Amino acid sequence: MNSFTDIWVYLSQTPLLWLTLTVSVFYVSQKIYEYFGANPLLNPVLMSIFILVPLLHFTNTPYNVYFTGAQFVHFLLGTATVGLAIPLYLYYDKLKQMWLPLLLTLLIGSATGILSAVLIGKLLGVSQATLLSLMPKSITTPIAMGISEKIGGLPSLTAILVILTGMIGAIFAPFLFKWFNIKNESIQGVAMGISAHGLGTAKAFQMSQEMGAFSGLAMGLNGAMTALLIPLFLYLFLT
Repeated sequence: MNSFTDIWVYLSQTPLLWLTLTVSVFYVSQKIYEYFGANPLLNPVLMSIFILVPLLHFTNTPYNVYFTGAQFVHFLLGTATVGLAIPLYLYYDKLKQMWLPLLLTLLIGSATGILSAVLIGKLLGVSQATLLSLMPKSITTPIAMGISEKIGGLPSLTAILVILTGMIGAIFAPFLFKWFNIKNESIQGVAMGISAHGLGTAKAFQMSQEMGAFSGLAMGLNGAMTALLIPLFLYLFLT
Protein backbone atom coordinates (compact mmCIF):
# COMPACT_ATOMS: atom_id res chain seq x y z
CA MET A 1 0.00 0.00 0.00
CA ASN A 2 2.86 2.38 0.81
CA SER A 3 4.44 1.63 -2.55
CA PHE A 4 1.16 2.35 -4.33
CA THR A 5 0.81 5.63 -2.44
CA ASP A 6 4.34 6.66 -3.36
CA ILE A 7 3.71 5.85 -7.03
CA TRP A 8 0.44 7.83 -7.01
CA VAL A 9 2.08 10.85 -5.37
CA TYR A 10 4.75 10.80 -8.06
CA LEU A 11 2.36 10.30 -10.99
CA SER A 12 -0.20 12.84 -9.75
CA GLN A 13 2.36 15.60 -10.23
CA THR A 14 2.95 14.80 -13.91
CA PRO A 15 0.90 16.57 -16.64
CA LEU A 16 0.59 13.39 -18.70
CA LEU A 17 -1.47 11.63 -16.02
CA TRP A 18 -4.20 14.27 -15.88
CA LEU A 19 -4.25 14.71 -19.64
CA THR A 20 -4.68 10.95 -20.10
CA LEU A 21 -7.36 10.71 -17.41
CA THR A 22 -9.29 13.67 -18.84
CA VAL A 23 -9.31 12.26 -22.37
CA SER A 24 -10.10 8.72 -21.17
CA VAL A 25 -12.97 9.79 -18.92
CA PHE A 26 -14.49 11.89 -21.69
CA TYR A 27 -14.16 9.02 -24.18
CA VAL A 28 -16.01 6.63 -21.87
CA SER A 29 -18.65 9.29 -21.14
CA GLN A 30 -19.15 9.86 -24.87
CA LYS A 31 -19.70 6.15 -25.45
CA ILE A 32 -22.28 6.02 -22.64
CA TYR A 33 -23.99 9.09 -24.11
CA GLU A 34 -24.21 7.45 -27.55
CA TYR A 35 -25.34 4.10 -26.14
CA PHE A 36 -28.38 5.71 -24.50
CA GLY A 37 -29.42 7.53 -27.67
CA ALA A 38 -27.75 10.91 -26.96
CA ASN A 39 -29.90 11.55 -23.90
CA PRO A 40 -29.29 15.23 -22.95
CA LEU A 41 -29.13 14.34 -19.27
CA LEU A 42 -26.11 12.12 -20.00
CA ASN A 43 -24.09 14.92 -21.55
CA PRO A 44 -20.49 13.62 -21.73
CA VAL A 45 -19.05 16.87 -20.38
CA LEU A 46 -21.39 16.70 -17.38
CA MET A 47 -20.52 13.06 -16.70
CA SER A 48 -16.80 13.80 -17.02
CA ILE A 49 -17.11 16.53 -14.40
CA PHE A 50 -18.95 14.20 -12.03
CA ILE A 51 -16.09 11.72 -12.35
CA LEU A 52 -13.06 14.02 -12.36
CA VAL A 53 -14.08 16.44 -9.59
CA PRO A 54 -14.51 13.74 -6.90
CA LEU A 55 -11.25 12.17 -8.09
CA LEU A 56 -9.41 15.46 -7.62
CA HIS A 57 -11.07 15.96 -4.25
CA PHE A 58 -10.27 12.55 -2.79
CA THR A 59 -6.69 12.62 -4.06
CA ASN A 60 -6.14 16.17 -2.70
CA THR A 61 -4.98 17.32 -6.13
CA PRO A 62 -4.93 21.14 -6.50
CA TYR A 63 -6.57 22.60 -9.59
CA ASN A 64 -3.32 24.13 -10.83
CA VAL A 65 -1.68 20.68 -10.76
CA TYR A 66 -4.57 19.20 -12.72
CA PHE A 67 -4.50 22.06 -15.21
CA THR A 68 -0.84 21.45 -16.08
CA GLY A 69 -2.13 18.46 -18.02
CA ALA A 70 -5.60 19.70 -18.97
CA GLN A 71 -4.15 22.89 -20.49
CA PHE A 72 -3.40 20.98 -23.69
CA VAL A 73 -7.12 20.31 -24.13
CA HIS A 74 -7.84 23.91 -23.17
CA PHE A 75 -5.50 25.11 -25.93
CA LEU A 76 -7.42 23.11 -28.53
CA LEU A 77 -10.65 24.94 -27.64
CA GLY A 78 -9.34 28.01 -29.42
CA THR A 79 -8.37 26.18 -32.59
CA ALA A 80 -11.69 24.31 -32.62
CA THR A 81 -13.54 27.62 -32.37
CA VAL A 82 -11.67 29.00 -35.39
CA GLY A 83 -12.34 25.78 -37.31
CA LEU A 84 -16.09 26.37 -37.01
CA ALA A 85 -15.76 28.94 -39.81
CA ILE A 86 -15.39 26.12 -42.36
CA PRO A 87 -19.00 24.77 -42.28
CA LEU A 88 -20.31 28.34 -42.09
CA TYR A 89 -18.83 29.03 -45.54
CA LEU A 90 -21.46 26.70 -47.02
CA TYR A 91 -24.18 29.09 -45.85
CA TYR A 92 -22.48 32.34 -46.86
CA ASP A 93 -25.34 33.47 -49.14
CA LYS A 94 -27.92 32.95 -46.40
CA LEU A 95 -25.69 34.77 -43.93
CA LYS A 96 -25.59 37.85 -46.17
CA GLN A 97 -29.38 38.03 -46.05
CA MET A 98 -29.47 37.74 -42.26
CA TRP A 99 -26.65 40.08 -41.21
CA LEU A 100 -28.85 42.86 -39.77
CA PRO A 101 -31.19 40.67 -37.67
CA LEU A 102 -28.16 38.64 -36.62
CA LEU A 103 -26.33 41.76 -35.46
CA LEU A 104 -29.33 42.98 -33.46
CA THR A 105 -29.82 39.54 -31.94
CA LEU A 106 -26.17 39.39 -30.91
CA LEU A 107 -26.36 42.81 -29.28
CA ILE A 108 -29.51 41.96 -27.33
CA GLY A 109 -28.37 38.44 -26.44
CA SER A 110 -24.93 39.50 -25.27
CA ALA A 111 -26.30 42.38 -23.20
CA THR A 112 -28.92 40.10 -21.66
CA GLY A 113 -26.29 37.53 -20.71
CA ILE A 114 -24.15 40.12 -18.93
CA LEU A 115 -27.02 42.04 -17.33
CA SER A 116 -28.72 38.91 -16.00
CA ALA A 117 -25.46 37.83 -14.34
CA VAL A 118 -24.97 41.25 -12.73
CA LEU A 119 -28.54 41.59 -11.47
CA ILE A 120 -28.81 38.03 -10.16
CA GLY A 121 -25.39 38.30 -8.53
CA LYS A 122 -26.31 41.57 -6.82
CA LEU A 123 -29.66 40.14 -5.73
CA LEU A 124 -27.92 37.16 -4.11
CA GLY A 125 -25.26 39.36 -2.54
CA VAL A 126 -22.26 37.57 -4.04
CA SER A 127 -18.76 38.96 -3.61
CA GLN A 128 -17.21 41.35 -6.12
CA ALA A 129 -14.83 38.68 -7.42
CA THR A 130 -17.69 36.23 -7.95
CA LEU A 131 -19.76 38.88 -9.71
CA LEU A 132 -16.87 39.65 -12.06
CA SER A 133 -16.46 35.94 -12.71
CA LEU A 134 -20.15 35.68 -13.59
CA MET A 135 -20.19 38.42 -16.21
CA PRO A 136 -18.60 36.44 -19.09
CA LYS A 137 -20.48 33.18 -18.29
CA SER A 138 -22.33 33.10 -21.63
CA ILE A 139 -19.31 32.99 -23.95
CA THR A 140 -16.88 30.26 -24.90
CA THR A 141 -14.38 29.16 -22.24
CA PRO A 142 -11.05 30.50 -23.64
CA ILE A 143 -12.48 34.00 -24.17
CA ALA A 144 -14.43 33.96 -20.90
CA MET A 145 -11.40 32.99 -18.81
CA GLY A 146 -9.29 35.68 -20.48
CA ILE A 147 -11.91 38.37 -19.85
CA SER A 148 -12.44 37.21 -16.26
CA GLU A 149 -8.72 37.46 -15.53
CA LYS A 150 -8.48 40.96 -17.05
CA ILE A 151 -11.41 42.41 -15.07
CA GLY A 152 -10.40 40.89 -11.73
CA GLY A 153 -12.55 37.75 -11.68
CA LEU A 154 -11.53 34.17 -10.95
CA PRO A 155 -10.83 32.35 -14.23
CA SER A 156 -11.29 28.89 -12.70
CA LEU A 157 -14.71 29.89 -11.31
CA THR A 158 -15.62 31.42 -14.66
CA ALA A 159 -14.75 28.16 -16.42
CA ILE A 160 -17.16 26.26 -14.15
CA LEU A 161 -19.92 28.81 -14.72
CA VAL A 162 -19.39 28.72 -18.48
CA ILE A 163 -19.63 24.92 -18.54
CA LEU A 164 -22.79 24.95 -16.41
CA THR A 165 -24.36 27.57 -18.67
CA GLY A 166 -23.50 25.54 -21.76
CA MET A 167 -24.83 22.29 -20.31
CA ILE A 168 -28.13 23.88 -19.29
CA GLY A 169 -28.52 25.39 -22.75
CA ALA A 170 -27.60 22.16 -24.55
CA ILE A 171 -30.05 20.14 -22.44
CA PHE A 172 -33.08 22.42 -22.53
CA ALA A 173 -32.79 24.30 -25.86
CA PRO A 174 -34.19 21.45 -28.03
CA PHE A 175 -37.22 21.19 -25.76
CA LEU A 176 -37.74 24.97 -25.86
CA PHE A 177 -37.56 24.99 -29.67
CA LYS A 178 -40.36 22.43 -29.76
CA TRP A 179 -42.35 24.23 -27.07
CA PHE A 180 -42.25 27.57 -28.94
CA ASN A 181 -42.51 25.91 -32.38
CA ILE A 182 -39.22 27.36 -33.64
CA LYS A 183 -38.33 25.34 -36.74
CA ASN A 184 -35.86 27.54 -38.64
CA GLU A 185 -32.48 25.85 -38.17
CA SER A 186 -30.41 29.00 -38.64
CA ILE A 187 -32.42 30.79 -35.94
CA GLN A 188 -32.10 27.79 -33.66
CA GLY A 189 -28.34 27.78 -34.24
CA VAL A 190 -27.93 31.48 -33.44
CA ALA A 191 -29.91 31.01 -30.22
CA MET A 192 -27.77 28.01 -29.23
CA GLY A 193 -24.50 29.81 -29.96
CA ILE A 194 -25.40 32.93 -28.00
CA SER A 195 -26.88 31.19 -24.97
CA ALA A 196 -24.90 27.94 -24.75
CA HIS A 197 -21.60 28.66 -26.61
CA GLY A 198 -19.38 25.60 -27.25
CA LEU A 199 -21.55 22.90 -25.68
CA GLY A 200 -24.60 24.31 -27.40
CA THR A 201 -22.74 24.37 -30.70
CA ALA A 202 -21.70 20.75 -30.28
CA LYS A 203 -25.34 19.83 -29.68
CA ALA A 204 -26.41 21.95 -32.65
CA PHE A 205 -24.05 20.05 -34.98
CA GLN A 206 -25.62 16.81 -33.77
CA MET A 207 -29.02 18.14 -34.85
CA SER A 208 -28.03 19.55 -38.26
CA GLN A 209 -25.05 21.04 -40.10
CA GLU A 210 -26.86 24.33 -40.74
CA MET A 211 -27.77 24.75 -37.08
CA GLY A 212 -24.20 23.97 -36.05
CA ALA A 213 -22.73 26.42 -38.57
CA PHE A 214 -24.86 29.34 -37.38
CA SER A 215 -24.32 28.36 -33.74
CA GLY A 216 -20.56 28.48 -34.26
CA LEU A 217 -20.82 31.91 -35.87
CA ALA A 218 -23.02 33.25 -33.06
CA MET A 219 -20.69 31.79 -30.43
CA GLY A 220 -17.63 33.51 -31.88
CA LEU A 221 -19.33 36.86 -32.48
CA ASN A 222 -20.94 36.76 -29.04
CA GLY A 223 -17.48 36.40 -27.50
CA ALA A 224 -16.30 39.54 -29.30
CA MET A 225 -19.51 41.44 -28.50
CA THR A 226 -19.32 40.51 -24.82
CA ALA A 227 -15.70 41.64 -24.63
CA LEU A 228 -16.79 45.03 -25.96
CA LEU A 229 -19.85 45.38 -23.72
CA ILE A 230 -18.42 44.25 -20.38
CA PRO A 231 -16.36 47.46 -19.82
CA LEU A 232 -19.57 49.47 -20.35
CA PHE A 233 -21.48 47.35 -17.81
CA LEU A 234 -18.59 47.59 -15.37
CA TYR A 235 -18.77 51.39 -15.61
CA LEU A 236 -22.58 51.49 -15.26
CA PHE A 237 -23.09 48.97 -12.44
CA LEU A 238 -19.81 48.37 -10.61
CA THR A 239 -18.25 51.82 -10.24
